Order: sequence, then structure tokens, then C-alpha cells
Amino acid sequence: MSQETYVLDEEKLASYPQQPHGGKLVNRVLTGKERENAMEKAKKLPMIMVDLEAVITLEMIATGVLSPNEGFMNEEEYKSVLTKGRLKNGVVWPVPLSFAPVGDRNEQIIETLSVGDDVALVDETYDPVAILALDDLFEYDKEFRAWHLFGTTDRNHPGVDSIYRRMGETALGGPIQLLRRVHWGPFESIRLEPKDTWKLFYEEKKFNSVGGFITGANPLHRGHEYIHRNALEELDGLLVQPLVEMAKREYTRHEYRMLSYRGVLNAYYPKERTILAPLRVTYIFAGPREAVLHALIMKNYGCTHAFIGRDHAGIGDYYDKYASHTIFDEFTADELGIGIRLFHEVFYCTRCDSPASDQTCPHDDRYRINISGTGIRELLRYGVLPPKEIVRPESAQIAMQGIQPKGVDENNLAVSPVGKTIKSIFPYYLNRSRLGGPERSHPLEAGKLTIDDLEAAILDVRSNADRIYKEIFDEFSYVTDTLRSTQADWIADARESIYQQQEMVVESLEEKVNKAADKASDEFMYQDKGEAERELSVARKIFNDIPGALRSEELEYRVWNPLPYQRYRGSDEE
Repeated sequence: MSQETYVLDEEKLASYPQQPHGGKLVNRVLTGKERENAMEKAKKLPMIMVDLEAVITLEMIATGVLSPNEGFMNEEEYKSVLTKGRLKNGVVWPVPLSFAPVGDRNEQIIETLSVGDDVALVDETYDPVAILALDDLFEYDKEFRAWHLFGTTDRNHPGVDSIYRRMGETALGGPIQLLRRVHWGPFESIRLEPKDTWKLFYEEKKFNSVGGFITGANPLHRGHEYIHRNALEELDGLLVQPLVEMAKREYTRHEYRMLSYRGVLNAYYPKERTILAPLRVTYIFAGPREAVLHALIMKNYGCTHAFIGRDHAGIGDYYDKYASHTIFDEFTADELGIGIRLFHEVFYCTRCDSPASDQTCPHDDRYRINISGTGIRELLRYGVLPPKEIVRPESAQIAMQGIQPKGVDENNLAVSPVGKTIKSIFPYYLNRSRLGGPERSHPLEAGKLTIDDLEAAILDVRSNADRIYKEIFDEFSYVTDTLRSTQADWIADARESIYQQQEMVVESLEEKVNKAADKASDEFMYQDKGEAERELSVARKIFNDIPGALRSEELEYRVWNPLPYQRYRGSDEE
């Protein structure tokens, strides 16, 4: 999307089906002469250097992604958000927007600042990015922040670690003005800011409703698609926003994730109703609070509904897997101002022959292929295309090229232990010999599984996932079809052959019983009558168990109402 100046008409905005959070779409981007003057001013101001994460946050604030916030929070606002999940005026806001620069030079500059000063925020080249109008300086308790934001002070939590690693001792608060938007590299041509999406949804496409979906580290899989299709059944449009830039190293590179999305959307989604746009945000790793933030971001992009999956923005085992659902119980629908659609964990059930959840599927895990984002990434890392039931090949083929790091080590191991990967995708494997198969006599231990087990599980699913429902249907259709030309003659031939063979066995045993002595002269060489009768009883039962051949003439009895068709339509004519 072009960065040409476009300002939404406030009167027109008020007529749309959705409104920005807090009632106003923030625009702190300077343009034209105003920007030129501010750039000259910034060169004479005290300078604080900011990293890429801060640059991204500045751009989000300035373009309205984080409306109604116009800058970094002062201490009162900061503490209100941390402790109550709301701004001081009561508006819902789940995470603090704080700015506490690190570095010796930055700390020296901060010591010279006072409330009322203007500060230039510059990148590593010392080019101004924004101007901060300072209205507060305050020290904060890092442990207090960690506990209230993340629910833990464990440094192994990436969000907690980020507090201690990249935040200084003094926070600066105040509104900002953005002087320069950063080029988005491969995503520049498809970037959309809130002003663009509001115009696109409600002026160009004339939508009355739009569902938003924000997704992180994984290429598009069938669990995502399940949610998207539900959205498209209910709403006019769908905005899909894969997060880009700030991802952990073992994730799929963002360029390839975007391409994998484009591959699937081009092939399987209605193009006029589906919009794909990268979302350049910072990862906060705040679990359920981040789910609320994402819902409000979708609202600020103009979405009327937000779609939240299981464990949205979850981190390891720090949060209950449905904490991102239950947190929405803390807010009323009016407070949020966006419809929340919550989805349970999606898996593929080979017995249902479709993606499903525990809410819709009654079958146990012997028929399931799980949709695990981590597991899918590990399969790609091992160099194997995940089952088509959980990832479209159009997505996986591209995503495999962007997985980091690729391949395995000298022990055939990837980032995650192979047993953990198998268990996450193939839940039946430890306890059953195959998909839908019988229980193992001795269950396997995940920690003892090898690459050979992964190969066995993959080949099993590729061979049998389609068979389960197909063979169930084949059995039903063979018994049900009265138009027998739709059924293979050889099945009837085979059943008749089995019938004739077993009939021959029964006749032979009947003759044997008739000739058998009541007591055998040699129990090892001959059978007495009692044993021969038991043998005959088994043969007769086998004979009775043989399914019928079901040829056309044998099914004539099923047509019990052969009236002419027009008589069913009310005609008295024969």
C-alpha cells in the first residue's frame, strides 16, 4: 500500500459498522511541511537511540494500531494498565506501552531531561524516527511489572527476560510524533495501515462485517483454515494478519510464512472477501493479555469480530491452554467493542473425515491427527511434508524452504526431541499399532522413539488416513445401493465363491459326522462323533457369517412402492 497521505473523514468514519477503540483513530504521522520542520527541530534536540522493537512500537502508535494511545504511558497510566487492565479513564487496555531506554549514552541523556522537554528518538544511524514530548519520567519495579503482566517472574519466560535484558531503569512518558516510517522490505507492497483497511472494508468493498485473525510463528495450517471458513460463513470479509519481524529464531522465516499464506489463499479462499496483510508488531509474550491486545488491534484495523484460537499467544506451560479464552470473561461486550469468537483446539479426525474439535467430534485419539504448530515446524525441519490433512501442500512446500534452522544434527535430531514431535502430531502412535488400529500389547515411551518411528508414523498416515472413512463409505454403499451397476461385480463374485466353498466344507463335515463313531478307537488318529459335531458347528457359523452377494434380483424386495412418478406429484393419470 502506498504511503501517500490519506486521512479518514471523521464524519464518514462515524457511519461505519465499527469504531476505533476509544472512539478515535489516532494519527501521529507528520507529513509535508510540518514533517520538514520537525525533522530540522529533531536534529537540535537531545537524542535517545532506539532499537528495532521500539521503532515498530512507535509506528504502531502513530498509525493508530494502538488507538487510543498517542504515545508512551506516564506512571499513573502505566500502573493502571498493569494492575487493572484498563487505562485510567476505564477504557480496556491490557498491556502497558512504556519506554525505558538502555545503554550508557541513553542513560546520560536521560539524566539531563525534565518534564516538558522534547526528545528526538533516533535509530542506529542517528536519523530521527520520532519526537517524544516528555510529560513524565519515572522509575519502575521490574519484578512488579513481570508479575502483573506475565503472571510470573521466571527469567526463562521470554517476556520476563526481555524486561531485564532490554529495558532500562527509568521510563519516559509522553505523546509522540512520527517523522519517518521504516521500509517493510519484502512486505512494503502489501502493508496496510488502519486508515487503509477502514477505507478498503467500508468504502471500496462495502462490507458490513469483517473478521480479524492474527497469527504468529507458523505457516498456514488446516486449524487456521477451519477458523477462517467459519468466519467467511458468518461475515462479509476476513482480514488475515500474520505477524512479521520479531519472531524467535527457530520459527519459519516471516517471508516464507507470508508466501505460504498467499499460496493457500490464492488456491482455496474467495479472493474478493479475503484480505492478507502483514502485521508488524512486537512480541510481548503476555499470553492471555496479549490475546486481548490482538482483539483491540483487530478492532483498530476496522474488524467487527476477532477470532481467537486455543492458547492464542501462549508461551510453553506458563498459562492454561484456554486462558486466552477465559480472560474475555473479565470484560463486557460493550467495553471491548468487538465481537469475540473463541475456538477450541482443532484436529483432523479421520473417522469424521474433516477438521474438528472436541466440541464437534465424538471420536477418540485413535482416529486423530493433531494440528500442533510446533510439531508441524519440527516435521518441516526434519525435511518431511506434514500430512495433507493438517497442512495444505501449497503451504508446507513453501514453509519448508524458510524453516530455521534446517535439517537435523549428526544424531538425526532437530530442535525438539523426535518423540515429542511424534506425540504432538500422532497421538495414537504410543498406544496403537496404526491409525485407527488395535492397541499395542506394550505402549511405547516417547523418550525412546527414534527417527524410524517418525518415518513409520508418517507412512502410516499417508497410507491410511484416507482409507478409514473411504472404507466405511464403501461398506455402506455396497449394502445400500439398489442400482447395482455402481458396485463392482467382483465383490459379489468373491462373496459367492466364499459361500460356495464354505457350503462345500459344511456338506463334507455333515457327512463326516454321520459316519463318525460315538467313541474313537484312537483319539490321536480319529475323531469321535462329539468332536466332529463341534467342528461342524463352527463351520456352519462361518457359513452364516458370510455376507450376501447382493445382486440386483436379490434386492427387488426393497422397491415396495413402485407407483409411477407422476402419481407422487398428485396426478391421477397412470
